[in-house]
This record gives sequence, C-alpha cells and structure tokens, in this order.
Amino acid sequence: MIQQLVITLGPWSWWILGLILLAAELAAPGVFLIWVGLAAMVVGAASLLLWDQAAWSWQVQLMLFAALAVAITLAGRRVFARTDGESDEPLLNRRGESLVGRTATLAEPIREGRGRIRLDDTWWSVSGPDLPAGMRVRVAAWTGNELIVEPVAG
Repeated sequence: MIQQLVITLGPWSWWILGLILLAAELAAPGVFLIWVGLAAMVVGAASLLLWDQAAWSWQVQLMLFAALAVAITLAGRRVFARTDGESDEPLLNRRGESLVGRTATLAEPIREGRGRIRLDDTWWSVSGPDLPAGMRVRVAAWTGNELIVEPVAG
C-alpha cells in the first residue's frame, strides 16, 4: 500500500513526508523534527528534477535523506545553539542573589541568630546578629534558603 502510494505521488511523497514532520514538530516541539522535515523537503526538491532518472532509485533517495537529515540537524544545532553571552537580567532566576545589597526593616526581631523581614511581597528568613524588630538591615548574602543581614549604620 505504501509502495503504491509513493509510486502514485512520485516526488511529492517526500514533500508530504516533510510537511508531516514539520507539523509533528509543532505538536511535539523539541527542535529536532524540523531539521529532518527540511531534509525530506530537500530530497523532494531533488526528486522533482531527477524522478525519471535511472540512477534516482529509492535507495539513493533514502541515503541522501539520511545524510541530509544528519547534516542539516548538525548545522541547525550549531547555528541556533545557545550562546553564553551576557544577559540583561543575569539574576532573573536567582531571586535571593538579586536581593543582596537591599535594605529592609526587620519585621520580627533576630533572636539567637534568626528573624524575618519582608521584601517586596515575600517574607524571608534571615540570620545575623541579634537585633530588635523595626531595625534597618542590609542584605549581605544569600545562602540558598535564607538571607544573611547586617545592621545599617546610621
């Protein structure tokens, strides 16, 4: 059945395969099927020109498709690879680190090295020297689960 369909459609079978792969990329994005789909489209374009040639057998087409799929995938990954360039928001996903240097007022006193502050819309556990509630503190560091604060001079 598939062989009869390919014979009937001729070179357009590669175009249909390419479009199916591109549509599958939309359904399951991962930026892989797009390259394989493009390889199928290139083989389809070559098939439009070479379909009646004796040397253009299905084996040659399949080998060209496999080679192009690998080559286009490698080239696409290289061209669209992530760069480690500078971001305009380097602390975007490291919120605690972005708070270092900010000042706040202690909402709860620091007793035995532990207290709480409110920055923006979040309550943060803090550690530092024992200080009364209402004292201005500066965030000196972030340990991953709490902020380390120090009193603001003045």
